[in-house]
Amino acid sequence: MADYPQPDFQPSGSSGNPDPQWERKLLEKLASASLNEQRARRRWGIFFKLLAFGYLAVFLFIALGLGGGDKLPDGKHTAVVYVHGTIDATGAASAEKINAALQSAFEDKGTAGVILRINSPGGSPVQSGIIYDEIKRLRTKYPDTPLYAVVEDLCASGGYYVASAADKIYANKASLVGSIGVLMDGFGFTGTMDKLGVERRLLTAGENKGFLDPFSPQEPQQKAYAKAMLEEIHRQFIEAVRKGRGNRLKETPEIFSGLVWTGSQGVKLGLVDDYGTVDSVARDVIKADKLVDFSVKENLAERFAKRFGADMAQSLVFKLFGEGPAVH
Repeated sequence: MADYPQPDFQPSGSSGNPDPQWERKLLEKLASASLNEQRARRRWGIFFKLLAFGYLAVFLFIALGLGGGDKLPDGKHTAVVYVHGTIDATGAASAEKINAALQSAFEDKGTAGVILRINSPGGSPVQSGIIYDEIKRLRTKYPDTPLYAVVEDLCASGGYYVASAADKIYANKASLVGSIGVLMDGFGFTGTMDKLGVERRLLTAGENKGFLDPFSPQEPQQKAYAKAMLEEIHRQFIEAVRKGRGNRLKETPEIFSGLVWTGSQGVKLGLVDDYGTVDSVARDVIKADKLVDFSVKENLAERFAKRFGADMAQSLVFKLFGEGPAVH
């Protein structure tokens, strides 16, 4: 709070009477002090607003990924591409993101080799197949640049689908690999509805449009059709693994049954080539221990759009057409 001036009586003449203009002068001083205080507050307000805006601008610059990629080291390096989480069209492990990262890694002049760092339970057979095909294409285009898959905790189903396209697969003894199978899951609520007295009113155009509707009795013909469809996708999966692993694969009756194997079992079955980590493969196999992450990072805008947009769209698709198969 500003210190306002106190009344200042000035004697006038010999009588000692106060200055007749003292009230006006006092008001002028009070008004001037108040104006100065308002100006000071305004300047500080502008300063703090600019400071807050600056912090926000820096945050958005970093969060939206506007700062560009990391500077690549001089000389040869090992390119790393992460395949983490469920493989689906909207996640971090989508075919679009993985393939973009792979293309950048192979195109870089300093890349001595590429490592797919996998920790995935699987996901969409379509997305997995697209990544598999792109790996094969890039290996043909860049024959001198090897690609190795390194398994961390889990490389199952769609994750193994992708890994089988690599030149070699490395894992830990306790890693989980395999699960070469396809599933389509859901629930049936017809018994519960009968107990509750709920009637299902489903109107369709097309006799099979209510295909595997969880609120209707399961039709034997539709169940058989779904089984045949899953068997076809399973055959595609098996063919891709056989093509990728070649004669290293020691086939047994159980190997394509959907079972999961440890890394040590995987080595014996030919599902895995050897034990190794990202660092050891880069250092001892590729001979370039400098690691460069080429993975496509999700920025703030993508996370926001996925949370409020893609999830709603996916929910709508599931309501209209039902959930598709998955290689989990």
